[in-house]
Amino acid sequence: MQTTPIDTARTLGGLRGGWNRFADLASQLIGHSLLALVCRLSIAAIFFLSGRTKVSGLLTLKPGTYVLFRDEYKIPVIPPEIAAHIAAYSEHLFPLLLVLGLFTRGAALALLGMTTVIEVFVYPDAWPTHLSWAGLLLYMIGRGGGVFSLDYRLGIK
Repeated sequence: MQTTPIDTARTLGGLRGGWNRFADLASQLIGHSLLALVCRLSIAAIFFLSGRTKVSGLLTLKPGTYVLFRDEYKIPVIPPEIAAHIAAYSEHLFPLLLVLGLFTRGAALALLGMTTVIEVFVYPDAWPTHLSWAGLLLYMIGRGGGVFSLDYRLGIK
């Protein structure tokens, strides 16, 4: 039996139509607010857990944190003792804001700045990881925290 161009078009239309219905359903089920929540929680966990490695107790910097910033990270312009404090506090504050969905765009922008510093000055070969972080952060900067956020409840864009 020979296939005609009309048969091929019907098959493709059926496949395309089925796929498009699936895509429409996925778009309805996985909206912006769910995506924003997942982005907020996932990137917050990455930075918060990194911040916890730098401190003991609530926010007391470990001696090894100073060594890390002095010997390995070597951020230019900022003295390592100050950079260690800035990084540790930022890795606690901004993830907390993201989890709450409070000032989401600003917190994401701050973490994108940190990501840029890490990429440019500390681990330039880790760009695939940093690019994945940047993708999550850019989504939140561009779209905000969604309805599952304090931003939404407080009317903050």
